[in-house]
Amino acid sequence: MTPDLKDEVRRLTAAGLDRRCVAGGLERAAALTLEINRLKKERRAVIAAHVYQSPEIILGIGDFAGDSYKLADDCRRTDADAIVFCGVHFMAETAKILNPSKKVHVPSSNAGCSLSEGVTAADVRRLKAEHPGAPVVTYINTTAEVKSESDCIVTSANAAKILRRIYRDHDKVIFLPDRFMGANLARELGKTPGKDIVLWNGSCVVHEKFDPGLIKIYRERWPGLAALAHAECPSELIKAVDFMGGTGDMMRYVESTNAPAYLLVTECGFGELARLRFPEKNFIGMCRLCPYMKSITLESVLALLRDPAPPEVTVPAGIAGRARVAIDRMFELAA
Repeated sequence: MTPDLKDEVRRLTAAGLDRRCVAGGLERAAALTLEINRLKKERRAVIAAHVYQSPEIILGIGDFAGDSYKLADDCRRTDADAIVFCGVHFMAETAKILNPSKKVHVPSSNAGCSLSEGVTAADVRRLKAEHPGAPVVTYINTTAEVKSESDCIVTSANAAKILRRIYRDHDKVIFLPDRFMGANLARELGKTPGKDIVLWNGSCVVHEKFDPGLIKIYRERWPGLAALAHAECPSELIKAVDFMGGTGDMMRYVESTNAPAYLLVTECGFGELARLRFPEKNFIGMCRLCPYMKSITLESVLALLRDPAPPEVTVPAGIAGRARVAIDRMFELAA
């Protein structure tokens, strides 16, 4: 083992990866992260890592990590020449919209999203024609084209706050594409689906299948359990947990409380990251893997950086301009 590789193994160990199962072993991961970090400096690139990525990506090569809102905010502030987005394609599109002069890449052609693929710009235009005057509030898990037909973008972390502000001036809002998140927000805000809030029939392949009946079983086994669920989960499950929010909200809840055990109902990568950040806390497993997020690996990132001309994420100027207005509105209302 070379001195550089030994140093990299020590760095990853200090980050906590020695306590987790790393694909192929820690030394193999270290060889990959060492080369990736060398190449990204050479290419003046930064790596944005969503919290659903594997720990070796987040801690080994990520320059910034977080939920959709944080990554969008981080990307608009970077001075790098290129952004390698370890997330799904709609997130990379958002980064491109916020950084039109930068090169943006996704390390996997399979990094899609069931929510973003389940609604089109034509669908939004039909909804606007059916509900004239109702502003379109769109979850960030959508394509650039859908964002360009929207009035404001939201994330799971700021949707309730932004909707409260929009309802000051409007009696009805179109919310898309996640029907479960929309129903959960309607309940939180005291709105009636179909009347005050028009929903689209979209859902996340990870969060739609969680069984609310399991919450009771877990509570019986671990008295005092704090159950947290992502806002994309079905409403019956949300009613059974202690806290609903985005991944950033969930992490802050864990940090600020001291429950005997935590149940994190979301994608498995988030639970892995929570265990690394809070090794003294007890986490109970109830998660599902996102096939889109997990299509990105250290190997795919390295292959992208080695390619002299990797495919870029592109957004037509007209679509990007209109989508940017809706995204900037999010930053304004979430401030």
